[in-house]
Amino acid sequence: MNITREHNDDLNATVKLKIEQEDYQAKVDEILSDYKKKVHLDGFRPGKVPMGLVRKMYYKPVLVEEVNKLISESLSKYFIEEKLRILGEPMPSDQKMEDINWDTQTEFEFIFDIALAPEFEIEITDKDKIPFYSIKIDKKMKDSYIEGYARRHGSYKQVQQINDGEEMVTGKMEQVLSDAQGMVVEKANFSLGVMKDENIKKSFLKKKIGDSITFDLKKAFPNDTEIAGILQIDKDRINEIQPDFMFSIEEISQFVNADINQELFDQVFGKDVVKSTEAFETEIEKDIRKNLDQESELRFAVDTKDHLVKKLKLRLPEEFLFNWLLKTNEGKYTKEEIEKDFDHFKTDLEWQLIKDELVEKASLQVEESEILAYAKEVTFRQFMQYGLTNLPDDQLEHYAKEILNKKEERQKLLDKLLEDKVIAHVKQMVKVENKSISADDFNKLYEKK
Repeated sequence: MNITREHNDDLNATVKLKIEQEDYQAKVDEILSDYKKKVHLDGFRPGKVPMGLVRKMYYKPVLVEEVNKLISESLSKYFIEEKLRILGEPMPSDQKMEDINWDTQTEFEFIFDIALAPEFEIEITDKDKIPFYSIKIDKKMKDSYIEGYARRHGSYKQVQQINDGEEMVTGKMEQVLSDAQGMVVEKANFSLGVMKDENIKKSFLKKKIGDSITFDLKKAFPNDTEIAGILQIDKDRINEIQPDFMFSIEEISQFVNADINQELFDQVFGKDVVKSTEAFETEIEKDIRKNLDQESELRFAVDTKDHLVKKLKLRLPEEFLFNWLLKTNEGKYTKEEIEKDFDHFKTDLEWQLIKDELVEKASLQVEESEILAYAKEVTFRQFMQYGLTNLPDDQLEHYAKEILNKKEERQKLLDKLLEDKVIAHVKQMVKVENKSISADDFNKLYEKK
């Protein structure tokens, strides 16, 4: 095995591999010997097929596979030994490589184009100014949070009339057919709030218990899953169903927000933790501030990334990267789609290079305890979406470890924690310009992107 490298410029190079017979023959012979023991062929007992026949049948595909493995392993080892930072993946150099005859050749030469990461230094001082936006809490925000708590802890109450088109209704659903008895569902129920056709929804307004409405069920609920639930049938049967139904109202339930009182305070914060409306609003503000601070940190991360990318202006081997994206995404994305997103790809790659350099320079790392704690936090947020807020810690840890057992999921969490450490590290070195801002103006910052 012989590997040589030729630099075209400081960002592009060509790697040439010369593979000789002694590099692969022993491994190929070993595999063919194993095949001989296992191959089944008419006229021969197991393990008694002549090696010449085995070689004739399998030598070429085994050779191709082993040579390809040798290429991959050798390149990886070479890049590590030479301390080369490769962008993308090596691509066969179509202009320089000759066609291979796998039937006759015993020695092979492969030529690959590679892209190299640019060399750069990062100097961060207090001359680097990055804004940190502190979002103001206003009455609209507080009212929205209070409304959210009241809604989450609200309930349905029985009413006599449909008033706002958001009610839940229960009743008898009868299929309307001209020539036969149609389907009957004695206790069907559905929410008018999820009904898609506004005209049909309006036909329910002001209707009372005992009233009947005939409507097109499929027009009202285009989602087959919703229809299957209403009619209490398998989803596969939906296509057979004629859509006209008469619905006779037996119950009307209206959702009502919880009252802002001691019962709500106890449900949200625990028994007697909050004992007045004023104290409730104070706790609400703490909750809002916690969430707003997270938004501020996220925005600081965005601005930090933009600042460093613009400051360093890293040069990239753009032609190689574009061709690599084109090749690896063949059949998935068109050339025009890749062109459209290429600037975004370049920015992300530049940030990745800067981030990696900062990680190495500052010796940043994530401890196992940190990634487990973060996985538990992610798990807790997932359960909160379903209203489950009191999951025992041992169960949270169990689900968190299940996430970490998935290689891709673990890597996502690790990358996020490492990026957080990079941002925190940069924050200590730059001049942070604190700015107070309204929620509306803060949201407009993203519109400028």
